[in-house]
Amino acid sequence: MIEAVWITFAFALGLGAKKTGLPPLVGYLAAGFAIAGAGSYLQVTTESTQALDHLAHLGVLLLLFSVGLKLKLKSLVKPEVIGGGLLHFTVACIVFMPGIVFFLDVTWYTAILLAVALSFSSTVLAAKVLEGKRELRAFHGRVAIGILIIQDLIALLVMSIASGTTPSPWALLVFLLPLLRPVIYKLMDTSGHEELLVLLGLLLAVVLGGYGFEAVGLSSELGALAFGALLANHSRAHELSKSLWSIKEVFLVGFFLNIGIGGLPSSEAWLFAGVALLALPLKGLLFYFLLVLFKLRARSSFLASLSLTNYSEFGLIVASVVLPEWLTALALTVALSFIVSAPLNRVAHGLYEKLGSHLIKFERSCYHPDEQPLSINEEVLVIGMGRTGTAAYKHLVEKNLTVIGLDSDPDKVEKHQKAGLNVIFSDAEDQMLWKHLDAPNLKSVILAANDVEAKVMAAKNLRKRDFKGVIIAHSLYKDHADQITAAGADYTHLTFSETGIGLAEHLISKREEACEPTTS
Repeated sequence: MIEAVWITFAFALGLGAKKTGLPPLVGYLAAGFAIAGAGSYLQVTTESTQALDHLAHLGVLLLLFSVGLKLKLKSLVKPEVIGGGLLHFTVACIVFMPGIVFFLDVTWYTAILLAVALSFSSTVLAAKVLEGKRELRAFHGRVAIGILIIQDLIALLVMSIASGTTPSPWALLVFLLPLLRPVIYKLMDTSGHEELLVLLGLLLAVVLGGYGFEAVGLSSELGALAFGALLANHSRAHELSKSLWSIKEVFLVGFFLNIGIGGLPSSEAWLFAGVALLALPLKGLLFYFLLVLFKLRARSSFLASLSLTNYSEFGLIVASVVLPEWLTALALTVALSFIVSAPLNRVAHGLYEKLGSHLIKFERSCYHPDEQPLSINEEVLVIGMGRTGTAAYKHLVEKNLTVIGLDSDPDKVEKHQKAGLNVIFSDAEDQMLWKHLDAPNLKSVILAANDVEAKVMAAKNLRKRDFKGVIIAHSLYKDHADQITAAGADYTHLTFSETGIGLAEHLISKREEACEPTTS
């Protein structure tokens, strides 16, 4: 019966949070508190059960496995990511600790762990905000996600140290994990695209990573992350992450419910959350000035910082292991920070337009290489270098036209560059590309990106810049084709339908040839 109560409360309050523009997980935390409050009022037991505990733990393991799937060393080994992440963590802990001791009268050990928990930013909220605005692959989005991964790694290290567990000698076998990569890759390749792929993800995250690491005295969270990282460079890592997304989200509902059911916030918890909320702007300002220090432009620094100005569910995971008595207070703090952060991120670009003249004063005179103005001297630009874009690029080169390709996937760009193609990295959805683009000889553009929003934005911005040349696009669906054409494209090729028409024309041609009388 209690499971029906959990589901009802979680859905109702999660939907309510979503309708007001907040992340649903704020509603899930509120649902836990509401269940605890109702139980107290009605004098009935609403404590967590073993099933909910397991559900919560599975959610955490799948979250960390998903983080591991994004752990590409090339994207992390950047000064602004490593330096920004480590420096922010260090300075934030130093700033938060005295305030925690002063306001809460706790030991320095507790203050250190609370400061560590507050120094993290939310991976879930930032990823959802950036994905919703189509900015995950923009420069500021990649910097923000990179910093979040650094923070997640720090969180795991803190949990391992603070938990005080002693690994068994068998734990040394962990260093042999890379030898398993060929076997795991083979399993990925043979698992298909449906339920077997999902089960493989659960096997790696929960069984081998979670319980396997626990069996040798190591953190199950670390195991889930490690097995995710083993697959990070596989071509289907993103597909696996998407397949597990819904399951992970459902299990994480259990994690947030579990926290809320633990009890209603005390006056001390409200005091802690209030003080932490007052300190939230300092966290954002610190991110901004550190990123400017690493040569990012004011706009990129501001947008990345705003997406990181919140408190993290990873802080709750750390607290659940080393500070369980502070879990409710930290949960309240995270929920309140989301209530502040989510609406601000929805209007981030508008905020920058208002504050940009003040923020730009702190820019350095030299810029990050990824933020240099883009200069194109070629006649044809191909946006999106997947199969369609690559085929168009090669055909145009054969016709002796000067062509340049553009793609937002760094790995794809590197692959094309190694093959000798003139391809550069940039994101068609990044407004800074169009603001600083210099293309005096450009006469034609092919829009071959997979994302319809990218094609619409590219067409609109090209026409805004008074581009008079030809813009050709392709689309799978007629309504998308209409959007792209309305945005400024001269012609949008309906890929499937026109391919079908082409096949039919070939068939008619072959039939006519077969019916022609032969001459002796």
